Amino acid sequence: MVINTNDIQESISTKELFREYNWYQNAFSSVLQEASDNFFTKNFKIEFVGLSKNINCLLNNESCFVTKIKIDDEYDMFFRLTEKTIDIILEKTLGKSKNKFNINKISELEAKIITAFNSFMFDSLKPKMNEPDPKLLKRNNFDMVNMTFILKDIAQDSKEAGKIIVTLPLALLSPEKIESSGKTFKNTDFPESEIFAKIIMGTMKFPLYDIKSLETDDVVVFENSDIHKMTLEMGEEHLDINLNPNMDLLIPEYNDMEGEDMAARNIWDSIEVEMNAEFDAVKITLAELKNIEDGLVVDLTSLYDNNVTLKVEGKPIASGTLVIVNDRYGVKINNIIAKGDVSTAGEAGENNESNENNAPNEVMNETENYTNESGSQGGEEEEEEEEDFDYSDFELEDDNL
Repeated sequence: MVINTNDIQESISTKELFREYNWYQNAFSSVLQEASDNFFTKNFKIEFVGLSKNINCLLNNESCFVTKIKIDDEYDMFFRLTEKTIDIILEKTLGKSKNKFNINKISELEAKIITAFNSFMFDSLKPKMNEPDPKLLKRNNFDMVNMTFILKDIAQDSKEAGKIIVTLPLALLSPEKIESSGKTFKNTDFPESEIFAKIIMGTMKFPLYDIKSLETDDVVVFENSDIHKMTLEMGEEHLDINLNPNMDLLIPEYNDMEGEDMAARNIWDSIEVEMNAEFDAVKITLAELKNIEDGLVVDLTSLYDNNVTLKVEGKPIASGTLVIVNDRYGVKINNIIAKGDVSTAGEAGENNESNENNAPNEVMNETENYTNESGSQGGEEEEEEEEDFDYSDFELEDDNL
């Protein structure tokens, strides 16, 4: 069966259950746990996990042992224990069986244990229900609510758990609804809400020699970048975004490494470290985020005026402006961040990002089977000695040595 999510959200009964959930949890969870502790001597943990008016959506092809207990002439209460629940209980009380438990072959002793537990739960839960009003029109089991609990053996490392579903007549309950005490949101408010995000242009491994030799006006090209895509980073989440590139950023390709004295390099200069380029944190609305998730092409022209920072091991080393070289993104260096300013620059970057009644009881047992239907500016410089590069600033991986 196909369930229309919109229909569920608009359902009057479902809206009521959303607002009443806490009442059911507070009213019945501790009572049922206490009943289990008293009956089985604190061997099981019971947790409230679900509330529904449709019993079929709670079971997924699971067989149940059902106990029907009569409250009065008009109302009944039902306890449904799944096969796994009974297996967990019986193994704890009677010991592990040589054969796999089969609910269809439950013995008389086993049935009596489960029935007695269900009756004990009924006696514990009944004070939470109202007395039937004889003046009201009675309709036998006309409108019921199903509470689902998970039962686990507290002494086991196994993650196995079973379900207990308690069905109560709504006419005997007075659930309280959560009422808003402050300003509420409208659905139309959320699309315009903003969050902070980072735009990652690209990542690439660079030799240390190239990094320590960076100068103003140098262009660093990220060979693994794509002018049609970037990555949106929000905390631990990463999302690819499609772009319409601004070709005004295109510059001629050139090789500024010609005539380089390769003999001047040593083994340490050849070690490669990962460098990435990212924009300053930007604000993006939830509506724009949804468009990205839908795979639409996003026009992020405003990003082109943002500062791009080059980082190694999370430390900013330079900043510049975005350019396009052929079909790859690059950064034209405007500022070289001195080593002594690294920590200060890092703090500045972080600051920027943060702008984020005891009637006669009748007991009936039966077995049911359910199917679920449901960054210092460089200028002109005279000759100066090259500053030694401090390799200890970066953590190197073994495979780079």
